[in-house]
Amino acid sequence: GHQWMSWIHIDDAINLIDFCLHDVELRGAVNAVAPQAVTQRAFQEQLARLWHRPLWLKIPGSVLRLALGEMAQLLVDGQRVIPKRATAAGFHFQYPNLDAALRDLLAPAAMANRR
Repeated sequence: GHQWMSWIHIDDAINLIDFCLHDVELRGAVNAVAPQAVTQRAFQEQLARLWHRPLWLKIPGSVLRLALGEMAQLLVDGQRVIPKRATAAGFHFQYPNLDAALRDLLAPAAMANRR
């Protein structure tokens, strides 16, 4: 659970794509991630708290490597990616922190609207 995990709310991802398409000076790769990366453990704890569920499952890295091969690297080692170019270009995230993003995505009204 110590691995860094970058994430982004779907609304921010769409808005960032639109921002990049309309910014004529912005060229090349732009990291579509929220400004605050979290550890895998912090993500799981926040999700469990919002769903009112216990957090008990732990899978050893060796099991993931055996099951997923090289793809396990993202889960086992993680990546701490930041949106440096997006924020430098002036993009404003509607959901910069995980709590607000998950609360929005898990709200009953949001779930009904996204179907």
